[in-house]
Amino acid sequence: MSAVTLVLLLLLAVAVSRILVRLSPFKLPLPLLQIAMGAGLAFIGFDTRLDPHVFFLIFIPPLLFLDGWRIPKDALRDNWRSILTLALGLVLFTVAGLGYLIHAMIPSLSLAMAFAVAAIISPTDPVAVSAITSGQPVPSRLLHILEGESLFNDASGLVCFNFAVMAVITGHFSIASASLSFLKMAAGGIVIGVAIAWGASAVYGWLARWVGEEPGTPVLVSILIPFAAYLAAEELGMSGILAAVAAGIAVHYANLVRYSSAVARMRRSSIWEMLEVTLNGTIFVLLGQQLPGVIASVPDLSNEMHAEGPLELAVYVVVITAALAVLRFVWSWFSLQGTNLLSRLRGKPTEPVSTRAVIFASLAGVKGAITLAGVLTLPVLLADGSNFLDRDFAIFVAMGVIILSLAVASATLPIVARGFDTSESAGAADHEKAARQAAGEAGLHHLETALRQALDEDSRGEVQAVNRVIEQYRGRLVSDDRPDHEARSEARVLNEERRFKLSALAAEREELYRLRRAGKIEDTLHRRLVHEIDLAETALSSVSTNRLM
Repeated sequence: MSAVTLVLLLLLAVAVSRILVRLSPFKLPLPLLQIAMGAGLAFIGFDTRLDPHVFFLIFIPPLLFLDGWRIPKDALRDNWRSILTLALGLVLFTVAGLGYLIHAMIPSLSLAMAFAVAAIISPTDPVAVSAITSGQPVPSRLLHILEGESLFNDASGLVCFNFAVMAVITGHFSIASASLSFLKMAAGGIVIGVAIAWGASAVYGWLARWVGEEPGTPVLVSILIPFAAYLAAEELGMSGILAAVAAGIAVHYANLVRYSSAVARMRRSSIWEMLEVTLNGTIFVLLGQQLPGVIASVPDLSNEMHAEGPLELAVYVVVITAALAVLRFVWSWFSLQGTNLLSRLRGKPTEPVSTRAVIFASLAGVKGAITLAGVLTLPVLLADGSNFLDRDFAIFVAMGVIILSLAVASATLPIVARGFDTSESAGAADHEKAARQAAGEAGLHHLETALRQALDEDSRGEVQAVNRVIEQYRGRLVSDDRPDHEARSEARVLNEERRFKLSALAAEREELYRLRRAGKIEDTLHRRLVHEIDLAETALSSVSTNRLM
């Protein structure tokens, strides 16, 4: 099968899986359905040889970049202690605790190899975390902590994994060398990511001011940045993962200084949304395609590991997955308690540690593409030329933990999330109201300046137009200050107005298509007019009920 045909088949599987989830009367977990579809494709002969290095390059940089771009930066700032203790401390805690447990369960497995297995299944996968937690009623602070952890713990997990593998191959290990190497790789990756993001934004901003901007170019630039950051960091021996994350965060701040046109932002948002859906789905389909091969190797693997049978190997996976959740619970509980203690010592308000939130965080530690791609980088041969006999066992455990963690999280997280209070705080509502008021007043001030200029120039048409818009702005600002019951009544009226406007736009669009089918307007004009209606409809669809259109 050609590569093009295989790519199209993978994309078709992603599209079909999303349609099936929407058609299903049950709440099927999308990642598990996509894994099942990938396994089905492999069983009927559509198999994909997964090169871990190519896999990392194609999928990981853009997804991590996008997560770094979108994650609320004030949440990163406010929760950096909790994120750091999970992204670094929990990984080390898991490698140590789980490594000794695996070695105790399977004495034939060397301690270094047990640490390697523990290291590669220690980081949570940002793609899997986003897929599992999306749509769940999770408190924003807890969700931001989990997202931040999944962004930054990949580097610590992979560094621990690489050093454990080197210990297996060479028989030597140095904690001091490993720590220094991790700090160098992390700091270097962050610096490279920020430098490339800011450099690309600055150069493109200068060129746009010099020769003008068209909407497609900034979209293409934003897609190229994560790959440039990742490849540059990897080429220099730094963390490409952290470079991609740092580039996403840096681009957010760069766009606050040099932002693109509204059309470019809309196109960029749409294209990145499409890329996110495509890459996320393809990752899980590819994971599923590896499943039949892993299952087929179980009988030989049980003989190599001197296990009593496949059932004993399955027990190992269950015990390791359960141990991961327990270790996450213990570390999360004590780290959150410690973070609250430090905040109280500084005189800052704190929220009590919720047992439900800690349980949710423990179950949300799902594994995914990072774990599988990392474990597939294990060498086939050792330094002396002998076969790396424990490689198949590590791949089996990684695959089993990925599947089981996704299944458990999909089944239990909706139940745990039912008791969360996700109501918007009064402070957040006040901030939103103040922001809307400030923006409206700025717009009104601009219109009043335009009105004075139109009066000076005695332009009656402009005066009438500006006056109409000013009345709309004043009505909106007045409605923001009304009592709650009046504001709700106004919101209902605005909703009805919005509904009629949307139906009118649909009628306009239908008439344009009728005229085009009848040959009464040419294609270029038809596309332009439909695009204008689409823009107006998008604005109406995204506006909140308390904003006047």
